[in-house]
Amino acid sequence: MKILLINGANLNMLGQREPEKYGHTTLKEIEASVINKGRELNVQVDAWQSNHEGDIVDKIQALKKEGYDGLLINAGGYTHTSVVIRDAISSIGIPAVEIHMTNIHAREEFRHTSLLSGVCIGQVVGFKELSYTLALEGLINYLR
Repeated sequence: MKILLINGANLNMLGQREPEKYGHTTLKEIEASVINKGRELNVQVDAWQSNHEGDIVDKIQALKKEGYDGLLINAGGYTHTSVVIRDAISSIGIPAVEIHMTNIHAREEFRHTSLLSGVCIGQVVGFKELSYTLALEGLINYLR
């Protein structure tokens, strides 16, 4: 089994960005944790990040060709604005889980709406970096 973790805009700033909300763990540390958890569960996990919406769309569209079985995605702010990322997820026919470190439903009103959740099999929010491994475990369970 092969899963891709995509992180969107500004997530490369984790560890520095608003530590009171996101903690001090860096994206590289989160990616390593998810990759290691995948190894424990006998699953290949790759991680990729971009601040650019079109690059994210291109990566999602290439998932089948690259042999991925599932997608974990924290699109960051694009969650609330990107119809094109939603359409890309919808078009590939690969199960996806949406991830957020904070509880987007308890934050500013504009963050309460996710354009992605309707095309994902699930959403994990509010558990800081643990959201990622919880999402991985859920996706693996779904795929198996």
